[in-house]
Amino acid sequence: MQKEINADQNYQKTLIETGWVCFEEATAETYKHLGFKSGLEIHQQLQTREKLFCHCPTGIYQDFDDYDAEIVRHMRPTLSELGEYDGTALMEFKTRKEVIYRIKNRTACTYEVDDTPPFPLNRQALEIAIEISLLLKQYIVGEVHITRKQYLDGSIPTGFQRTAIIGIEGAIPLKNKPIRLIQLSLEEDSCREVSDIGHRRIYTTDRLGMPLIEMVTYPEMLTPAEVAEAAHYLRFLARSTGKVRTGIGAAREDVNVSITGGTRIEIKGVSHIREIPLLVHVEAFRQKALLTMREKLVAVISDPKSWQTRSCILDLDVKAVAYPFPESSQKLVAVLLPKFKGILSHFTQPGKDFSSELSDRLKVISCLEKPNLIHSEMANVEEFDHLAKLIKSRLKAEPGDAWICFAGPDEDIPTAIETIQERCQLAFEGVPRETRKSLADGNTLFERVLPGADRMYPDTDSAPIPVPEEDIEQIRNSLPVDLPFRLAQLKEWQVPQDCWTYLLRNNLMPVAEQIVNDFEVEPLFVCTLLAQNIKGRMRLKKKPFPFSKLVDIFAFLKDNNIKWELIKEMIPIIIDNPKIDFQSILNLLSWKKEISSDLFSAVPYFTKSVLKDCRIDCKTSAISWVMGKLRPRALGNVDMQEIFNAIEKQITTQEKKND
Repeated sequence: MQKEINADQNYQKTLIETGWVCFEEATAETYKHLGFKSGLEIHQQLQTREKLFCHCPTGIYQDFDDYDAEIVRHMRPTLSELGEYDGTALMEFKTRKEVIYRIKNRTACTYEVDDTPPFPLNRQALEIAIEISLLLKQYIVGEVHITRKQYLDGSIPTGFQRTAIIGIEGAIPLKNKPIRLIQLSLEEDSCREVSDIGHRRIYTTDRLGMPLIEMVTYPEMLTPAEVAEAAHYLRFLARSTGKVRTGIGAAREDVNVSITGGTRIEIKGVSHIREIPLLVHVEAFRQKALLTMREKLVAVISDPKSWQTRSCILDLDVKAVAYPFPESSQKLVAVLLPKFKGILSHFTQPGKDFSSELSDRLKVISCLEKPNLIHSEMANVEEFDHLAKLIKSRLKAEPGDAWICFAGPDEDIPTAIETIQERCQLAFEGVPRETRKSLADGNTLFERVLPGADRMYPDTDSAPIPVPEEDIEQIRNSLPVDLPFRLAQLKEWQVPQDCWTYLLRNNLMPVAEQIVNDFEVEPLFVCTLLAQNIKGRMRLKKKPFPFSKLVDIFAFLKDNNIKWELIKEMIPIIIDNPKIDFQSILNLLSWKKEISSDLFSAVPYFTKSVLKDCRIDCKTSAISWVMGKLRPRALGNVDMQEIFNAIEKQITTQEKKND
């Protein structure tokens, strides 16, 4: 079969036409030329004993097969207060998903499964939310009104999330400019998705209902670096309270991206801030690629509104086609895309083309598992010569047309055809409003249609909650140290910048400051101890360190007149044995008290030996040899820098005598 189009060449050609620039080579001018804008929605779980609207415990997670009961639900959309349906809800309804909740009695009650109304709002969570809102310099609402945000993906059994605005406006200072905030909301977390195959989606309810805050910025970040900087700042600020959860899934970032001519695309559930710059970079160019593709389509199709696909069911056995369609596939369906030649292999993301956009929607909306389609511009399309000829004949294809062939069960075919028609129709508009799922390689997948304002409405089960001014002032008077002060403090202490993230992420600055003030320890020593020595040992041992004990360790060393350097030897033992007493650690180290004068008087003996008997010519090696001999006795008894200086001086003097 003679290829009508070379897919690889077309991909490379359209990549160049899009103006693709590798992330490593992009500059501020690159994003300015694109008209790049981005905003953030940071979700952070709060450290509370109970969930937001019931008394179930938080922070207890279950394994996939650890559950006491299963509940099956089918979701359907409801009209908003304005008598309209939300587009996302309608899309989810099309999927005909069977939603299964795996419930553990210990972490769920009748509220979680929507059998009883909500309990009163968790006041501990409300106070934490107000505290973080005050740190963001926001205006606190005088009365908390709980609303419902509709979710038809099954992530919440009620079909909606209860949420409430706590603070509005505010700003955070980045290095080059401030970024304004829209609001901070307090809301309940959703279920954890553990499986999504075909028409069956499974969740666990252990995380459901846990209190979290959502911090939303205006779209004022103009480069990927600014987006990451803002995300770090908001994370560090929330953690400075010591009242938020840490660990995998405790904080999640949604990133909104748009370019000139494009639209707001929401990248959901980014779990690591380090992934954000590449994700927003790729999304910016994906939008540019879709806009470039739109120009080509409108140039050859004069009336996009009347454009239609043509489809037919093929009289072929699915298994006869040498393609790994899922086992559930029953029939082959061909869809003709008139005048779409060159579009299916058009670049959209690195390693992805427009056919990937169609494949993603077939997976999500029609529940056709991947690989779910063959098309006329595949790199290996010649392998399906017989199929291609049959499709062209049945659909009366013309030279400028493209085709798609998918396989699926009878009940999914109408939705799949409709999905292809809808996505191709959206190609004439440019960039469709979507929520997309982030991937580790910087690419994204279609997740759902971007929700509209119609999905928000008041919660009739919850009364308004007054927020007295005196309560706000009481929280204001006990706020932690402002984050800009901590950043200035780290700079003043001359702490290496590669330590800053660890110290702020783990809220270790209060501990460091207490040690510096109470025991007159050099700030640099304390900070590098935390962010380098302890961090390195924790990673090596793969165990946590009880930071709450650190002040007690320094107090013990001070009371026993032991130099601070010994703590570095104590750390591995404490990590392995968190409950061990400090004297036992000294016994394990075979440490004993030494008179400092005896140690310094031993320096001449060892330096003379190393230069005369051992014949080490290199001065640096000689110093290291002597330090090695004296270190076990000197550590904790004398300042190691002082003993080093004494050895260096003695060796220099001895060398001069020998000369």
